[in-house]
Amino acid sequence: MTETTLGIGGAAESTDMVLNIGPQHPSTHGVLRLRLVLDGEVIQHAEPVIGYMHRGAEKLFEARDYRQIVMLANRHDWLSAFSNELGVVMAVERMLGMEVPERAVWTRTLLAELNRVLNHLMFLGSYPLELGGITPVFHAFREREELQSVMEEISGGRMHYMFNRVGGLKEDLPAGWTGRVRQVVAEVRSRMDVYDRLVLGNEIFRGRTRDVGVLSAAAVHGYGVSGPIARASGVDFDLRRDEPYLAYGELRDTLKVVTRAEGDCLARFEVLLDQTHNALELADACLDRIAQLPPGPINQRLPKVLKAPEGHTYAWTENPLGINGYYLVSKGEKTPYRLKLRSASYNNIQVLAELLPGTQVADMVAILGSLFFVVGDIDK
Repeated sequence: MTETTLGIGGAAESTDMVLNIGPQHPSTHGVLRLRLVLDGEVIQHAEPVIGYMHRGAEKLFEARDYRQIVMLANRHDWLSAFSNELGVVMAVERMLGMEVPERAVWTRTLLAELNRVLNHLMFLGSYPLELGGITPVFHAFREREELQSVMEEISGGRMHYMFNRVGGLKEDLPAGWTGRVRQVVAEVRSRMDVYDRLVLGNEIFRGRTRDVGVLSAAAVHGYGVSGPIARASGVDFDLRRDEPYLAYGELRDTLKVVTRAEGDCLARFEVLLDQTHNALELADACLDRIAQLPPGPINQRLPKVLKAPEGHTYAWTENPLGINGYYLVSKGEKTPYRLKLRSASYNNIQVLAELLPGTQVADMVAILGSLFFVVGDIDK
């Protein structure tokens, strides 16, 4: 079999066709290119081509001090900005042996779960859109707007919050803010059934996603896939439960690790939806606990020049899209000697090379969209 790249026209039946999907911006998730080798309508080989958005964040970390790297960290996955910041400050706090005030611990947990809902709502709306259903994205953005309003009130930012600090949070909560959050969470929860009825109840959506793009548990382990994609293939692993950080150890009764056995596109969507419901429950539990806490500081006082002691550590968190890790190496200076980022989407997207071969071109978009990635998180 010979390989021929075709522009227009046909080819001999003995030739495969090489088709470039992209580089383009598929539904706001970033600039990605797929190089497919086709035999008719069947994909024979698939290669995700990445790097179009590469900013060299890991190298930039080395030229910024420990306050400034928070700004770089919250941008690679722009839908999970607060969670990205969290891993960096946790790594530095671990190096310093710093204890964070209890109010900061619980507020961080609350904001991490609100950020999880914001992230998941984007994909709950955009995935049906990629399959031709335009209505869910309007619902998703309405709920996102209400949540973003309270996130913007507390931080001043709509997407890049810059609210974490080494030792806690930037500042204390505004008066009446927790009450407004509780009201928003209740309103969003009251309208979440629209995805059960409008999306999961749609026979076209189920026909396009059931038994399509089945990912095995062995492939999950082999490629280091994590997050809702891994749990949809029966891999029961969630850092919030298995290696608790922040206040998750005290939220065991509320935290539910959602799994499915099927591993197909439909299972991945169902896991994402169930996780959104649970994140709203966790947010309510955090609000209840914050209301019981006595007044106190929300951060630690830091020296003007912050230096981490010589050594190394690894801090990982259960980000909305999967495991996010930072390997920090310090030489005792005010900037990291090395800060390696392990992003969730980078590992998750590699499994496309195994998922796509043998499937129809028509199913490619359904499989691609069900991996719930942000290309900035891939390219770093």
